[in-house]
Amino acid sequence: MVGGFDFQQYLLQGREVVEAALGQALGPERPESLREAMRYSLLAGGKRLRPILCLASCELAGGDPALALPTATALEMIHTMSLIHDDLPAMDNDDLRRGRPTNHKVYGEATAILAGDALLTRAFEMVALRSPGVPADRLLQVVGELSLAAGAPGLVGGQIVDLASEGVEVDLATLEYIHLHKTGALLQAAVLSGAIIAGAEDNLLTALRCYSRAIGLAFQIIDDILDLTASSEVLGKTAGKDLTADKTTYPKLLGLEASRNRADSLVQEAQQVLEPWSEAAKPLLALAGYITARDR
Repeated sequence: MVGGFDFQQYLLQGREVVEAALGQALGPERPESLREAMRYSLLAGGKRLRPILCLASCELAGGDPALALPTATALEMIHTMSLIHDDLPAMDNDDLRRGRPTNHKVYGEATAILAGDALLTRAFEMVALRSPGVPADRLLQVVGELSLAAGAPGLVGGQIVDLASEGVEVDLATLEYIHLHKTGALLQAAVLSGAIIAGAEDNLLTALRCYSRAIGLAFQIIDDILDLTASSEVLGKTAGKDLTADKTTYPKLLGLEASRNRADSLVQEAQQVLEPWSEAAKPLLALAGYITARDR
């Protein structure tokens, strides 16, 4: 608890809200095998940081978080799609995700690809058709943010550069590009979407862009560190896979200590930019700190 704010309780309550919404988000998809594959990965647990960031930024901007819940759910669908596809043999070729066999190991590669596609398109349905009470112009802005984050300007572009960088020398600028696009873009969309739904003013949106860029990069730096220092059991995914794939990471370029210092500096930057809203921004300030304190 910091300054009277119980962050762990906030995180727990946020996850409960998100899990309940995710459980109700999938309809009677046919065939049943598709629905099972979608649910297998979507309901496999996880930190749920993206939807919680969305709800927190909506609240900071003076909105009702319930109005942002469909978009928060959509963000987790897009994130889950990216994990399913990222784990495929043609991508990172991983067998473990969130402590369980990856989607393609259970349902086969073709169904895994299609389950990811179905989650991606369902995400836009959640925003466009399942967001009662949100003005249409705000939903259109959210659709734009999610499109940029999920497509070539965001995680797809980041993944392409990531794959092309395996086994070759990569400089810090290229590595930062990968991290800001493959991971950071969707985190930024999560933060901005909640605020947009609440009708945030431009000065707050500008601050939230800076905040989310900083935490997005810090998040991936910590992932790079944990890949080297944590076990597969703790991570819930295969540890050391970056080393096996000969990927360039922050620890590889800068060393562990300098990487940790860089992540800490980014979190401080994120927290400083929200100082004018310090009281209302307590959840977002605490979430920034959580990024560098986490062990998985």
